[in-house]
Amino acid sequence: MPQLNPAPWFTILIFSWMIFLIVIPPKVMAHTFPYEPTPQSAEKPKTDSWNWPWH
Repeated sequence: MPQLNPAPWFTILIFSWMIFLIVIPPKVMAHTFPYEPTPQSAEKPKTDSWNWPWH
């Protein structure tokens, strides 16, 4: 039964994991976003209360 021969499939497995672990991460980490998020201030903005007549 040829599918039980691990020689070609083990090599394919090793090369595919080498691609996943060596080639792809630098490409993903080099990705830049078109709009950098701006940091927000720590203090909360002042909100005005509603002056509705509650009848």
